[in-house]
Amino acid sequence: MTDTMRAVIPSAPGGPEVLTLVERPLPPVGPDQVMIRVAYAGINRHDVGQRRRGAPPAGATDVLGLEVSGTIIAAGANVAAARIGEPVCALVNGGGYATHCLAEAGLALPQPPGLDEKQAAAVPEALFTAWFNLIDLGGLSAGDWLLVHGGAGGVGSIAIQLAKLLGCHVITTASSAEKCDACRRIGADVAVNYRTDDFVAAVEHATGGRGVQVVLDVAGGLYAEPNLRALAPDGRIVHLSSGGTPIYSAPLQLIMSKRAHITGALLRPLPLTAKLTLAKELQAKIWPRLGRGIRPLIDSVFALEDVVSAHRRFDANLHIGKILLDARIPGRGIPGS
Repeated sequence: MTDTMRAVIPSAPGGPEVLTLVERPLPPVGPDQVMIRVAYAGINRHDVGQRRRGAPPAGATDVLGLEVSGTIIAAGANVAAARIGEPVCALVNGGGYATHCLAEAGLALPQPPGLDEKQAAAVPEALFTAWFNLIDLGGLSAGDWLLVHGGAGGVGSIAIQLAKLLGCHVITTASSAEKCDACRRIGADVAVNYRTDDFVAAVEHATGGRGVQVVLDVAGGLYAEPNLRALAPDGRIVHLSSGGTPIYSAPLQLIMSKRAHITGALLRPLPLTAKLTLAKELQAKIWPRLGRGIRPLIDSVFALEDVVSAHRRFDANLHIGKILLDARIPGRGIPGS
């Protein structure tokens, strides 16, 4: 096994141009960890946030990337040696944009039999996020109406499919007719182009004026009041991101009249014990349905060396589904690297 790896870090706070390819020694494998030879890594909104800040959260690696697929090539002292050689996809606390990546063994799940290696890389962050926010926080159950903002994104597209698998009705918003069409193809009952149409009116029409039981929101405070107007009495609004409007402000009377439950969460800072519980639950309940009831949308694949172009596409909001990095193939290279 090689002693070094290639990895992507932000050289300073900023745009895609600050992403730099470096060579580093392989990190030591902890007793409850595995080392994965990365095939693909998914790009997520939190990676963009770390790039813009120029620094990781306390205690995390400066290498970007929160999800990977690949093969286990080394295992810690508390991990069964039989796992070496196992194809997996993993939720990681950074380090995914690299040729090699550490993962907690309990968060490195077997590659789903219904998905290939590329599709598997698009699963962990989106599925963990969607399940935790929809089920654990949102209390989504069969027969509910769900409003998903940003349904063509990585989390949104998985959330639509997960909700349909659970027997729910789904209304989603997206930024173009093409993205709305993609959302309908994966199961959305109603897709609204938020640039041209009123999603509150669409919710009222679809639900007969009753509203939705759950809202999954990535826009932060931007939709604070419209989300409440679209909400059914005793409904839940769950925020995944502060979006471009990080301050939440809405009429208190409207919150009270709806008896609204307003919450939100970030997956990355969730305690490891909670993530391990999520992993067991997903492996038991959802893993067998991946590739059948749920199949991630892949927008595009870039070589690891072409991460600048990949982030430019992400920032431009051009993608439908997940943008991936391929850690195995050479690219054109990052300017200045």
